[in-house]
Amino acid sequence: MSKFFWGNSTSSMQTEGGWNEGGKSLSVYDVRPATENTSDWHFANDNYHYYDKDLNLMQDLGMNMYRFQISWSRVVKDGDGEFNEEGIKFYEHLIDKLLARGIEPMIFLYHFDMPLHLAQKYNGFVSKEVLKAFVRYGKEMIRRFSPKVKYWITFNEQNLYFMPGAFKIAGYLKGKETVDELYQIFHNTMTAHAILANYLHKVSDAKIGGMLAYSETYPATCKPEDILAARKWDEFENYNLLDVYAKGKYSAEMMNFVKEHHINMNASDSELESIEKQKNDFLSFSYYASNTINAAKIPPRTIPNYYLEYGNQPNPYLSRTEWNWQIDPLGFRDVLNKMYQRYRLPVFPIENGIGVREKWDGKNQINDTYRIEYHKNHIKEMFNAINEDGVKVIGYLGWGLIDILSSQGDMNKRYGVVYVNRSNHDLKDMKRVPKLSYDWLKKVIHSNGKSIYEE
Repeated sequence: MSKFFWGNSTSSMQTEGGWNEGGKSLSVYDVRPATENTSDWHFANDNYHYYDKDLNLMQDLGMNMYRFQISWSRVVKDGDGEFNEEGIKFYEHLIDKLLARGIEPMIFLYHFDMPLHLAQKYNGFVSKEVLKAFVRYGKEMIRRFSPKVKYWITFNEQNLYFMPGAFKIAGYLKGKETVDELYQIFHNTMTAHAILANYLHKVSDAKIGGMLAYSETYPATCKPEDILAARKWDEFENYNLLDVYAKGKYSAEMMNFVKEHHINMNASDSELESIEKQKNDFLSFSYYASNTINAAKIPPRTIPNYYLEYGNQPNPYLSRTEWNWQIDPLGFRDVLNKMYQRYRLPVFPIENGIGVREKWDGKNQINDTYRIEYHKNHIKEMFNAINEDGVKVIGYLGWGLIDILSSQGDMNKRYGVVYVNRSNHDLKDMKRVPKLSYDWLKKVIHSNGKSIYEE
């Protein structure tokens, strides 16, 4: 096996802080207030000032890759204005410090934090103006950083822009959230990905991959209706994007649906040409849990993009977290196979982890054996996919392995092997405290996974 990457993934708004420093303009997250059960987004873990501490922990763990996001609002004034050199310098220093520690940087460009100006003026990614602004920003980041950064992602979990939650993460602030607009948001993000993939390959030797949020989705029963619903969900939300990444074309089933239902994707010939030309060097995805779909719960005439909104139900054969995320390592192996065996591009799981409510007593180490069990079982199934199924896997990146705000802004939902001493409403001292899982993961990484089989 060639060099295998072990590492950590984060996003800017969940990690950085420094929301009003260094010339940063506002994103939609910066103006979201704290609630009873969530934090605001102003400080996060204050990596803007103290990222050296976290990089040292990653180095001690043996990690050789860190996937981080560039904040669009930090490097471009209002998203479409002047480039902010102070913000760009922040990422230059971060990249240099990663490389000095032997940690390969992976950049991704968007994680739901639309510049506030673009959301208010254009309604986010439903607009071609925002598409143009994103491409301009992305090309400049590629030009600046691709000589040192050899792995790139455009959109975090890009299939989410084809689901009901797409409007919120795309910076859409006003409107009726129509089916046409959903398909336009999806197409605009895919067009942007294609243009930037083409540009990256033109100007550099760096690699780029499309990314999905891939949750294995089972039919609730062996009823043909349940099997059909699960298959159609997979086709629209997963294979549709993978077809573009690997073949340059949308799913034939999805495009026929657009035609038969008179959906206006607002797709130009030049955009489709960019999509057809783009190539991806690998396929990446996040995986946390699986779903189960019951067709009887889906109202008639519901479009496939909304199937899981209505049809999702608990799987009686799986345990679940407090947030009802079903723990399913075998589903992880199946997703690895579905992606590789169908498309024969290397696959890269770049988010995996378990969110649990935890508190530190100020003295004793957190005994998170549940996290050890979760990662151990998923890593074992990854190696089964590699060694028994022949899947080519580039590496394994955990999500937020140093505690960060959850995607909903809840510091109580913790994913890390390192505890960060703050709560939703009290920043405390933000001390980094390794949990029991830290020592376990360190052995795993330093042994390139062999220690799992010696336990």
